[in-house]
Amino acid sequence: MMIHVDVPTRTREQFVNITGQVQQAVQKLGIVDGAVTVFVPHTTCGVTVNENADPHVVSDMLQQLDRMVPLRQPFYEHAEGNSAAHLKASLMGCSLHLIVTCGHLELGVWQGIYLCEFDGPRMRRVCVA
Repeated sequence: MMIHVDVPTRTREQFVNITGQVQQAVQKLGIVDGAVTVFVPHTTCGVTVNENADPHVVSDMLQQLDRMVPLRQPFYEHAEGNSAAHLKASLMGCSLHLIVTCGHLELGVWQGIYLCEFDGPRMRRVCVA
């Protein structure tokens, strides 16, 4: 069984904390002890686990990703103009495999699950199975 979670994004690039939605999906799926996969079926966004206590972590990550993969480069050949989004999504990855214990995601105290938007704003779908 799989649950789809729709996540709206507001800007071209942002990280959206989806920890609560994934935890709700785990409970709906009835997973008590085991693992869950979180997958985004998109080529210009990704998912990651990182600190959710200090918002500067997210802004630092976005800033550094922009330095590594600038929005515009003279050598991008992809005609749609979103090559940077494709590259950043590949760096983040499209899936996570997470442990569930006693019905709860086994995350560290400061960890959260983020949908990483690089080509928004859009409605994104997250698959939890």
